[in-house]
Amino acid sequence: MSTRKRLVVLSGGSAANNLIEVFTTLCSSGERGLDFILPISDNGGSTSEILRVFGGPGIGDVRSRLIRLVPDDTADLAVKHLLNHRLSSRTEWLELVEGTHPLWAGISSEKRELIRSFFNLLNLELIKRQRPGSAFNFLSASTGNLFLTGARVFFGSFESAIYLFRSITGVPDNIQVLPAINSMHTHHIAAGLESGEVITGQNQISHPSPPSPPPTEVGVLEEEEVVEDQEEDANLPGSLRELRMQNIEFSKTEEQALPARIERVWYINPYGHEIRPPANPKVVASLAAAEAVVYSIGSLYTSLAPILILRNIHLPASVPKILLLNGSHDRETAGMTATDYVRAIARCLGGRNERELKSYVTHVIYLEGNGAPPVDVKELRQLGVEAVRVYGRRNPAGDGKGMLYDPVPLPQALAAILGKNRGKRADTRRNTTRWLSR
Repeated sequence: MSTRKRLVVLSGGSAANNLIEVFTTLCSSGERGLDFILPISDNGGSTSEILRVFGGPGIGDVRSRLIRLVPDDTADLAVKHLLNHRLSSRTEWLELVEGTHPLWAGISSEKRELIRSFFNLLNLELIKRQRPGSAFNFLSASTGNLFLTGARVFFGSFESAIYLFRSITGVPDNIQVLPAINSMHTHHIAAGLESGEVITGQNQISHPSPPSPPPTEVGVLEEEEVVEDQEEDANLPGSLRELRMQNIEFSKTEEQALPARIERVWYINPYGHEIRPPANPKVVASLAAAEAVVYSIGSLYTSLAPILILRNIHLPASVPKILLLNGSHDRETAGMTATDYVRAIARCLGGRNERELKSYVTHVIYLEGNGAPPVDVKELRQLGVEAVRVYGRRNPAGDGKGMLYDPVPLPQALAAILGKNRGKRADTRRNTTRWLSR
């Protein structure tokens, strides 16, 4: 790893993808590296099918971040489109394997055959693993996930699969995408609620949905046959049924409220026992070289917590640790204030004393109004945390509640915290930045 300072961003996939340009702009001069650290505990969407049939890490967030980092002006934009595609059926998958799919148009022959070789390898592995009643479901399957899985199976290394993906897509060299755990195995999480209830599986915590029926080639199998056959999938016999579900279809907008607040998140083995795996050594090195650490927007307990609770995660002492507060509540954080977010992050990192909160979060950047989490600036100041309000805009999606960060004032606020443009704190209509804790 380069000795230059790094901007280290902890996040999940979907929400933080909207801020990619903000982070890359801060590192565009080349003086500062940019590291994205992502969890591998995802077990929803097409990732759930890969876990059911192949096992291995949840790769959805990593693939999503890699795709978003591919420059739009790349000469191989067709490769980006190919690996960002979602399949509609097994027939479409076979067209990719055979090289007849229209998505191959515009891709050079050498890259086409390189990518197709991993699709072919994966297809062979799928055939070998197929059992009656448990065929792989290609509905909405991500071609990028399938490519990463084929490469991981071939190399026997998740890290090598990521390297190949970024090499053929042109992800900039000064940017790293690091899985929080570098492993060939599946790592699931569980959440304990204040009521004492425990929910197992990331998707079940954040986006619960009824399990999808297993695809069948002919007819419909009885439930007993399906359960018995599932012993032949990639999961160990006797592993928790909740971790073996197909979670292909779920809604990110229609969410049933949790019966109680989340109190704690932890990793579990296939039988539900608590474990505490170590972080990827490159993640540890990245944090040690950080100029600043950013807790990005996204799911607090299913995106950030799975990174923070790893055994050897240590934050550098004398650097900004910046929380980008979400612009709206979700199922995991309903009713939480900014201070609650700070306390939750500190608990994940082992903090128990209110006086120590500033060791884990030094700044909170936030949006105001329209259902955004409330911020008590005075309370945060008393805890040693600086609150920075930035201009945002109303979220037009869904029910219209919530705020979105504007791509102009947010990087200004981050740059100011990093020691740049400290004299430019103009307070215009678009605000650029308000330093409310001062």
